[in-house]
Amino acid sequence: MIVGHTMTLVMNAEQSLQNGDPVSALKSLQEEVRLKPNDAKLRIFLFQLYSLLGQWERALNQLEVIAQLDDAALAMVQAYREAITCEALRAQVFAGKTSPMVLGAPDQWLAFMIEARLLAGQGKSAESHAFLKRAFEEAPTSSGTINDQAFTWIADADMRLGPVIEAIINGRYYWVPFSRLTRIVIDAPEDLRDLVWMPAHLWFDNGGESVALMPTRYPGTETSTDGQLLLARKTIWEEPEPGMYCGLGQRIFTTDNSEIPLMDTREIRLDTVQPDSDKGTIEGEAHG
Repeated sequence: MIVGHTMTLVMNAEQSLQNGDPVSALKSLQEEVRLKPNDAKLRIFLFQLYSLLGQWERALNQLEVIAQLDDAALAMVQAYREAITCEALRAQVFAGKTSPMVLGAPDQWLAFMIEARLLAGQGKSAESHAFLKRAFEEAPTSSGTINDQAFTWIADADMRLGPVIEAIINGRYYWVPFSRLTRIVIDAPEDLRDLVWMPAHLWFDNGGESVALMPTRYPGTETSTDGQLLLARKTIWEEPEPGMYCGLGQRIFTTDNSEIPLMDTREIRLDTVQPDSDKGTIEGEAHG
């Protein structure tokens, strides 16, 4: 049991988080870890805080220490080492400098969405908007239920994503169309790291399935100074260009009936049409 001064530091860190101040929580926790450097639980707490603040290299360093201190944490270490590595690619995707992984050869509308990101990264706003408009016009709608509430269509509320979800699968960062999924089950949040990546289970239209991590917050949130955004307690919308709405904070799913935050979503069922035989799988060919 942690007693005395270190107990005060633990309480300070936890209270700072409750107060929406992860930066102060980090300061208390760093001091505590200096006092008890071999405490794996403290190191896990520290890894999670670094991740929350987008300090990816420091988070990775903590995972390496955790792996040395606690064999029971090795599976967790591997999963989140991969997730952190994917964050660098994710940032490049949203900066329009590279493309996400997709399942097999992308449908034309998905290729348009990816091209829209690349054009935006080159500062070609008009061309980017034209491709995005075509993508939204051609993307198939997916009816189904979210938390047992029926919808005729579903999308990510962020216009950069719309008909696709972000998912880290087998250590790779994917864009997965809703139209390629039949079911999504999302675990209830339990740990601080769930404010960064929500554990999920995906079922695909070809009968395959996979565990995944879904980024909880929109890209760029980790650089915010707003603790409520960092802790995924709210979502705000920016309009970097007229008619283009991009989120910060917690991800939101929108349907014809409602808007539901990712962390409140437990299950999405989709009435998906069975795929053509040449569509890719997670295990098969993927293109980035």
